[in-house]
Parts: sequence; C-alpha cells; structure tokens
Amino acid sequence: MKQRDAKFQLGQVVRHRLFPFRGVIFDVDAEYANTEEWWNAIPAEVRPDRDQPFYHLLAENDESEYVAYVSEQNLMSDETGTPVRHSQVETFFDPETIGQYKPKAVVTH
Repeated sequence: MKQRDAKFQLGQVVRHRLFPFRGVIFDVDAEYANTEEWWNAIPAEVRPDRDQPFYHLLAENDESEYVAYVSEQNLMSDETGTPVRHSQVETFFDPETIGQYKPKAVVTH
C-alpha cells in the first residue's frame, strides 16, 4: 500500500461529502485503524478504501454532537466560518481563525 500525506490538518473544520455533519479534526490515522466490526458496518456500496488517511472529528449535526471517524475521500473543507459547537472543542483547541483551531499546547514532565 502506498502511504499518502493527509490532505487536511489538525484543527481544520471539515464537512462530510454525503451526510449532513461537520466537525473539527483532532487526530488523523495514515490509513484505516478502527475495528473490523466498524468497517463491516459500513454498507459495501459506500465503503471507502482503507489505504487513505482517516480523520477523528469532534462532529455535529443539527441534533447532536459526537465523535466521528471519516475517510479523507468523504471530507471537504467547511468554508462557512461558523464555529464548531461541540462541547469538547475547548478541551483540545484554542480558537485561532475562522475555519481553523489551534491545538492546545501539551505539557509533558
């Protein structure tokens, strides 16, 4: 498998190409790194390739907030400039600019 560079970055606000949700990226895997059970739960006709970056999102839709795991092919940049309302955003990020959040500094000992 050919490893690709991630198209999106930590703190970037993105939206799903097919489903009505958006979120801020808080982690990225170079390729699929979730369970087989999760993988098999995706309908075969929309199941993405495994050998691409997958993103962990603090996601939201009109009804709720949650964590999503989404393939790069199913994401696009969110250009609305609307802040993400997810309750955990402030845990991971400091607001930086419209459409982008700055990861908080991690203190190590």
